[in-house]
Amino acid sequence: MAAVLDAVRAFLAPNAFVISEETPADVVARENLLDRAMGADRRKKSSEKLRRGRVPAQGLALVARDRDGHVIGTVRLWNVEAGVGRDGAPVDALLLGPLAVDSTHEGKGIGGALMRAAIAQAHARGHGAILLVGDAPYYERFGFFADKAQHLIMPGPFQRERFLGLELKTGWLDGAAGMLTASGVKLTRPIERRAA
Repeated sequence: MAAVLDAVRAFLAPNAFVISEETPADVVARENLLDRAMGADRRKKSSEKLRRGRVPAQGLALVARDRDGHVIGTVRLWNVEAGVGRDGAPVDALLLGPLAVDSTHEGKGIGGALMRAAIAQAHARGHGAILLVGDAPYYERFGFFADKAQHLIMPGPFQRERFLGLELKTGWLDGAAGMLTASGVKLTRPIERRAA
């Protein structure tokens, strides 16, 4: 009964939002939101090099929607190899980003809710660790710390103190060292048909 009452309260709250898996219909709204929140230079970041030409990790592209179904927040996680472990084998991990919330909805807990949902989904899907580049004071509350990524590097310029990691499985990043590389599914292009 308490869960039902909580759901009703959330629905009636003036700042109600729902988190769900991203759909193909969300692409334009998501890209517009990211452009507004992160600016035109967002595609030049080192993290973008790992995302370019790839699809997000299975089930780990989430959006927040307002009561009318509009996309007001987004977060995605991407498959990467976090260098190699002590045995020389690649260390599978996820790269989180970008996380963005529409400016008219900031301060309502949407970013935090997206983070908690993304972490929970990644854990439920059996992933071992999540890495990100972001503000430590914000992400530390979710368990991300620089020491987890101290022996890893990004494929381009990055600020060491902003490169953070969270282990979903204890010890997953122990001994991991080297450069992050993309390992997720590549985007495919439709086959072009030639006229006969």
